[in-house]
Amino acid sequence: MNHMFPIFIKMSEISTLIVGGGNVGHEKLEAILKNSPNAVVSVVSIDFGEALLDLAKDFPNVTLHKKAFEFSDLDPHHIALLATDDYGLHVEIQKEANKRKMLVNVADTPDLCDFYLGSVVTRGDLKIGISTNGKSPTLAKRMREFLEDALPNETQQLLDNLRTIRDKLKGDFAFKVKKLNDITQQVFDKKE
Repeated sequence: MNHMFPIFIKMSEISTLIVGGGNVGHEKLEAILKNSPNAVVSVVSIDFGEALLDLAKDFPNVTLHKKAFEFSDLDPHHIALLATDDYGLHVEIQKEANKRKMLVNVADTPDLCDFYLGSVVTRGDLKIGISTNGKSPTLAKRMREFLEDALPNETQQLLDNLRTIRDKLKGDFAFKVKKLNDITQQVFDKKE
């Protein structure tokens, strides 16, 4: 059973550290920036792959530090994503980061993770996170593709309309919830 608690983080209001500038570091940075283009991210690595360099150049809140990792690199950050091929280094960083009350994700090592990066479906303001509890990123990817095909292209228009209706509704909280539930149920009844 998946006991993970899903949250959506305002990545522009915290600071994230990625350790590793190769393919996996690029994958982690790309996932963050795809969902949060204004995320504040520092990447520490002795070397950077071309793909990561190419991606980072278009995002002013991404800072690259071409150097060996030091524990002091953790200081200004809230989250650390570890993306090197050095398991021993990951273990050391994870222990130190946890002492500092930081959340840590270690690429392909679920036992060292405080959180996982799931697959994400986005339609305008609607965002759906998918987690397999670290067991199968491939299944999460397939579920994302399925939901992307299933969600109507008019999702943003529906959200905007519901927001307008919600803002105009009079009555107490319970009335508003019931009314919005009735309206959204009508939308899904039309699909059948």
